[in-house]
Amino acid sequence: MQQLINKVIKVLILSDIVLLTGFGFVTPIFAIFLSENIRGGNVEVAGFASAVYWIVMSIVVIPLGKYLDSSRGEKDDLWFVVIGNLLAAFAVFGYIFSKLPWHIYFLQAIYAIGMGMNVPGYSAIFTRHIDKGREALGWSVRTALVGMGAGAAGALGGMIASRLGFTFLFVIVGIIILISAILPLLISKEIFSKDGIMPSIHKITTIQPPSPKE
Repeated sequence: MQQLINKVIKVLILSDIVLLTGFGFVTPIFAIFLSENIRGGNVEVAGFASAVYWIVMSIVVIPLGKYLDSSRGEKDDLWFVVIGNLLAAFAVFGYIFSKLPWHIYFLQAIYAIGMGMNVPGYSAIFTRHIDKGREALGWSVRTALVGMGAGAAGALGGMIASRLGFTFLFVIVGIIILISAILPLLISKEIFSKDGIMPSIHKITTIQPPSPKE
């Protein structure tokens, strides 16, 4: 029987589940962390932290997406997902050492750049490899599983922080997000081998005739 979802999509979904489950531990209680652990931390700092993330991510995501569209093949797409998730993990580990509001703003900017890399890279690979005729199923499975993971994590994050502290929580979340950065490498063979046999459309249409090596 033909599998419902191919390997590339499965791995991408798993990586996203791990990534967003990791942040699901933190997001519902992040404002409490700021108020209890950051000097001068309050609801205003929480609001600015959220604003920094969304503004920076919105600024960088379009230029990064345009760059990926202009680059040949999917290697860059894959590396954007990996590096983006690594930057997100760096931000989480950085929360452990943060003492002042500007520390949080800086880390939120790093996190935003990471997600600005992840989103176009992830979306490009997912769009190209999703099973034809099963596009709705692929996106629906991704949405459902990510939602369940983030929801469960949200319930557990508060308990972990309350009983074991925010430092322990951030270490666990950072490790989880590091795993989400490693998982896409499981499909590197499929991505890199495809790059080796598929020249870009621009290259095909502008070079006449192709050289013997092509």
